[in-house]
Amino acid sequence: MTQSHSHVDIADDLKAIVGSQYTLLDEDKKQPYCRGFRLGAGNAYAVVRPGSLVEIWKVLKVCVDADVIVIMQAANTGLTGGSTPNGEDYDRPIVVISTMRIDDIQLVDQGKQIIGFAGSTLFGLEDTLKPYGREPHSVIGSSCIGASIVGGICNNSGGALVQRGPAYTEMSLYAQVTSDGELQLVNNLGIDLGAKPEEILENLQNKHYKEKDVHFPDKRASDNEYHERIRDVDAETPSRFNADPRRLYEASGCAGKLAVFAVRIDTFPIPEKHQVFYIGTNDPAVMEQMRRDMLSTFKNLPVSGEYMHRDSYDISKKYGKDSFLVIDKLGTKYIPKMFALKRTVDRWAGKFKFMPSKFSDLCLQYFSQLFPNHLPKRMEEYRDKYEHHWIVETCNEGVDEAKAYLENFFKEHEGDFIECTDEEADKAILHRFVTAGALGRYHLMKGKDLGSIMTIDVAFPRNELDWFEKLPPEIDDKIAVKMYYGHFFCHVMHQNYIMKKGVDAKAVKAEILASYDARGAEYPAEHNVGHEYIAKQALRDFYQQTDPTNALNPGIGKTSKLKNWQVLSDDHDHTGCGC
Repeated sequence: MTQSHSHVDIADDLKAIVGSQYTLLDEDKKQPYCRGFRLGAGNAYAVVRPGSLVEIWKVLKVCVDADVIVIMQAANTGLTGGSTPNGEDYDRPIVVISTMRIDDIQLVDQGKQIIGFAGSTLFGLEDTLKPYGREPHSVIGSSCIGASIVGGICNNSGGALVQRGPAYTEMSLYAQVTSDGELQLVNNLGIDLGAKPEEILENLQNKHYKEKDVHFPDKRASDNEYHERIRDVDAETPSRFNADPRRLYEASGCAGKLAVFAVRIDTFPIPEKHQVFYIGTNDPAVMEQMRRDMLSTFKNLPVSGEYMHRDSYDISKKYGKDSFLVIDKLGTKYIPKMFALKRTVDRWAGKFKFMPSKFSDLCLQYFSQLFPNHLPKRMEEYRDKYEHHWIVETCNEGVDEAKAYLENFFKEHEGDFIECTDEEADKAILHRFVTAGALGRYHLMKGKDLGSIMTIDVAFPRNELDWFEKLPPEIDDKIAVKMYYGHFFCHVMHQNYIMKKGVDAKAVKAEILASYDARGAEYPAEHNVGHEYIAKQALRDFYQQTDPTNALNPGIGKTSKLKNWQVLSDDHDHTGCGC
């Protein structure tokens, strides 16, 4: 069923709450909120951009009373289409609630914890914490430029930081639609804010609470067990993945099945000493041995370890160059503005039939090539010498420990390492940072001669030794381009492909995923199921318990899009099909 429900007309109600300016009904203006960052698109009855927590609550009440689907959306940077409508087979109209105007961040206990509102971002949090000598739980990864704090929690995102794990909290403030179809507010922030929903939301928004109202219950505000879990290099299970039942709790992992207003999370001291080592080798076994040694024998865990294959290095160098230059010269703060400008340019260009699709990307790509090589000389030398590149960050006492280990290790093993200068470190990390977006740009520039893009993020077991993919010829022959990169310490790999022209990408993906199943791998690892992956049973059960009427973000994980989780008679069970 499509969105043309003549009996539902709540536009005036929505305008009365947020104003006409922030109630988008025009198809052209709704488009940026109804199309995923990489995939997924559909129609929405309206896009609403509330300016306060109370406005979100009032919009939710109107939608629930009118039996309208709600999709909560923050930065819309997800890669699996999980925060936008997808297709036309919903049984009710859809209202998208964009929360990006509500980006407040409040400090708790001198910045040791923070409360991030629905639209707050990691960029904003980093700036907020700097004066306190602290940093966020998560760092910006290659795939989440401008990512939101709440979005990360709702999707169990990230985990690149070895000592901290994926985004997680047991303290949040959210609205839930009960099995009776009633909207209720749940305050588990650990702060006394009142009794009635609007009172609670107003008191939080305006910080009308005192120090004595803030409690410190026995609840986690981060995955504080992860550093022990990742050290177990002989375990037969992955260290982290989206469907892990141990980290599905209320807002954490809910994937939009709750309307999350705010989350309370831990922060961490900025290290006093910091060093990046750039490692190169031609033997995957060498990297795996280093990984196992560092995790199991080091007294001080490294901060992170980002992997890039040589092919990813090359594609990122050419097709991620504009993003690299913008961040390097202007800073990360400019990225959200650049994305907004790109959307505006593409929206206007789309009005003219003679203009190419994604006009802004074409301009940026050609413009970036006018600049000289942006990568350090020693990195470029390693690109020629080594197939596998590993950026290992260390801090404090771990710096000397890692240096001594690497010096000794490479006396007996193939490969070498660079002790990076500050400039080399920044550029190496930034080069890895822009990798994911580079594949889409590559496909845009060369897509006429290629098939479709296929992306997989997979978590291999902690005891996996043969981590580097070797596809059988019958699959490899169907692929034109392969990009391998990832978070190597936790065995989370991003394995992205562009098919040869005419190849069925879904069929190829099904074959690859079946091979992962046989190896005990889990997928997706950190991008969540969205509308691309099947939600495994534990995740499906969590979604149904969390949203019993299927009112919020239905269809996630290829589940039912229908009210009360009904299934159409001609629907098929996706389980095991590898979609």
